[in-house]
Amino acid sequence: MRILCALTYYRPYTSGLTIYVQRLATALARRGHQITVLTSQYDPSLPLREVLDGVRIVRAPVAARVSKGVIMPTFGALANALSLQHDAMSLHLPQFDAPGLALRGRLLRQPVVLTYHSDLQLPPGPLNSLANRVVDISNIAAGALATRVVAYTQDFADHSPFLRRFRKKIEVIPPPVEVAAVSDAEVQAFRERWNIRGPIIGMAARLAAEKGCEVLLDALPRILEAYPDARVLFAGPYENVLGEEAYKRRLDPRFAVYRDHWTFLGTLGPHEMAAFFPNLDVLVVPSLNSTETFGLVQVEAMLCGTPSIASALPGVRQPVLQTGMGEVVPIGAASALAEAIIKVIGARNHYVRPRAEITAKFSTEKTALAYEQLFDRLQRA
Repeated sequence: MRILCALTYYRPYTSGLTIYVQRLATALARRGHQITVLTSQYDPSLPLREVLDGVRIVRAPVAARVSKGVIMPTFGALANALSLQHDAMSLHLPQFDAPGLALRGRLLRQPVVLTYHSDLQLPPGPLNSLANRVVDISNIAAGALATRVVAYTQDFADHSPFLRRFRKKIEVIPPPVEVAAVSDAEVQAFRERWNIRGPIIGMAARLAAEKGCEVLLDALPRILEAYPDARVLFAGPYENVLGEEAYKRRLDPRFAVYRDHWTFLGTLGPHEMAAFFPNLDVLVVPSLNSTETFGLVQVEAMLCGTPSIASALPGVRQPVLQTGMGEVVPIGAASALAEAIIKVIGARNHYVRPRAEITAKFSTEKTALAYEQLFDRLQRA
């Protein structure tokens, strides 16, 4: 099958959405499908066309930006040409251009599957408020035109205003999760490189307002009372993150206060992440709003034997609830987060589950197979 995937940002941009689509596209290509990704050339140094891991990538040049949104004058022409070359569409929201793609798919009698990754919640401001509204309308139009709408979990589908609107079209497909294979020597080398001693609390995310870094910062005084040598390792982009520059400036003085207890590792590759997770006593996902709908890193950590503590957001709480491998805390509650971290560090072995239990629920191949079966069913219908 020839499948056209579309999303605003794709790799090497780092986010849960881009990692999801990269894993899905690559797995479908391995299964023998012809996969094309249509996306933005958000960084002018990126090639307009390339093939990575068997996936063809087509990037539309960006003429202007509105916050995290992009304006791409040639996107329509590319969409016209590519839609004629494919049998089905896999569109990933939020995405301003999704309705036009979905309309093309329906006119060509192709299955159009939307995957709804999260709500868009830009920082306060008149322009951002308008952008939020425009994207909301765009998402609704795309949902109306879509054949099916994929949600990560039933939990998030039940609580999302967007997904409830399309209740009859919902398909729940767990997200793709995988961790690179690393040796004990590589895990130890990572430990020595970052001078890991004492209890280690991990975060793996972009430095972005919705991720809740300030909640963990607020929790640190209580954690350090119990474990004076505790330390946070933050894996992910933390400088010049699109749309988050003001957020970083606001938190920089607080990071300076805890410079001996908070280390930024930067963006890690797959093998480095696989060595990162086993070196943690606990991973935390203190996200604050529905721009976070699952938290793939929780399951990745669990596959490496590391428990997770997640905020009680719909969808985000599901990895812990489905595996029992961690704790769920109220959204934005620093004191509850601190006590949960202290509890998990003190009884870590109580939370660990066999890897086979985790892989039985989550894997990239299971996700790719579910999409393949969905497209096949829709195409036959």
